[in-house]
Amino acid sequence: MRSALHAEWTKIRTVSAPLRLLLGGVAATVALSAAAASVATCTSPTCGGDPTRLSLTGVILGQAFVAVLAVQVIAGEYGTGMIRTTLLATPRRTVTLAAKAVTLTGVVTAAGTVAVLGSLLAGRFILPAPSPVDGPALRATVGSILYLTLIALLGLGLATILRDSATSIGTVLGVLYLFPVLAQVIGDPQAQRLLQRAGPMSAGLAVQATTGLDDLPIGPWTGLAVTAGWAAAALFTGGLLLHIRDA
Repeated sequence: MRSALHAEWTKIRTVSAPLRLLLGGVAATVALSAAAASVATCTSPTCGGDPTRLSLTGVILGQAFVAVLAVQVIAGEYGTGMIRTTLLATPRRTVTLAAKAVTLTGVVTAAGTVAVLGSLLAGRFILPAPSPVDGPALRATVGSILYLTLIALLGLGLATILRDSATSIGTVLGVLYLFPVLAQVIGDPQAQRLLQRAGPMSAGLAVQATTGLDDLPIGPWTGLAVTAGWAAAALFTGGLLLHIRDA
């Protein structure tokens, strides 16, 4: 496992694409969060506003960069044929996938922390937002970082299943953004709540809410658990297929 982790860390830090995606994700997250905060017309809880959640709006965009990075971690190797060398060096395929997941978790958690704290700092300059260590705001802060990490693991699992970069990126982005879109176009309120509870993005981002919790379709931590379930299912299926299929 140690040699597999070293190999995966070497791959990520010596190739420029992962760094560009991480920096792009941080910049996009902070920029969109600042833009959303600057155009907000209702920031007080008395009118339904949630300054903390508004300051974290950029996570909706930043997750796309994280998902693309996660896909490239393994699907990129299938595209170049490098996966054969990787599996030759580490014949135990579950160890290979675990090493990729651990390495990806580390870099995304670090970048996600910078992105989330940067977004909250930008929000505090624009809005009267609470400190990120105050009660529900702390849960929103930690939960947003965990959410980005889970999206990375979801992308890794789907890419392991599909083994093609373009198909994997399209699938993971579709899984993320399709549920909220369908919830907006479907007129049935019960169907809307079901989609909001089932989608990995709509459910997981409930962890950012600090006001009006009783009106949420799903609780903050329960919603994040839904996202974790999606990631676990994708990784389990991907690990199983990696074990039984030829490279």
